[in-house]
Amino acid sequence: MAQHVVPARDARLGRPLGARGPVEGVLLLLPGGTPQSLRRASPLAAAGALVLARHVVREADRCRETLTAHVVHYRYRGWNGQAAHPLADTAWALDEVVRRYGDVPVCLAGTGLGARAALRAAAHPAVASVVALAPWLPPGDEEPVAQLADARVLLVHGTDDERCAPERSYRFGERARKQGVRVCRFEVHTDGHALRRYRTEVSALTADFVLGTLCGRDFSRPVRDALAAPLPLGLRMPLASGYGQP
Repeated sequence: MAQHVVPARDARLGRPLGARGPVEGVLLLLPGGTPQSLRRASPLAAAGALVLARHVVREADRCRETLTAHVVHYRYRGWNGQAAHPLADTAWALDEVVRRYGDVPVCLAGTGLGARAALRAAAHPAVASVVALAPWLPPGDEEPVAQLADARVLLVHGTDDERCAPERSYRFGERARKQGVRVCRFEVHTDGHALRRYRTEVSALTADFVLGTLCGRDFSRPVRDALAAPLPLGLRMPLASGYGQP
């Protein structure tokens, strides 16, 4: 019986967006994927991550902050059980950022499966913060949280997400809070997994958090309130329509 051969591929960083030369921080975008697949990573998922990256670096440029962003291109589309291919690719990407940019803080911003990889990879010494959009998390309380001890974490989830249960990210955030992790969570009411309905607000919230954690800018009041609020309020903050607009 013929054995299935896993194709040999390498992860890579997309071209840099934003500041060139010495930078204050690096944003790594981790696209979504599927639970099981050895196909090439989805170009559509990478394109969606690129849109968010461009928004954040534009905001950084407007604020005269030196920030660079890269989209991580995985070897495979799937998480693939114990192989956890996107997690391994994220670890490689973090080492590559350190090689290229030196000792600068990094924010990992992922969607779905990429959000899980971002949360898992937070133990890397370069990671200062994590943005997890509609994170794909398993049921139960086995997903680790201790690796987030030195990071600040933003969870964002649509209340109508039928692909990744919103209550799982709440439970994850609750366990993390109880272990002293600086985590807040925003709920996007009536939005689904792709967060398309409030894309502008989600992008503004992400930029606010990234610039606050990498460049030392002041957080907006909603983010400050969410980080300071006790349970359950700090993990059930509504993302207001028009967030970030003048």
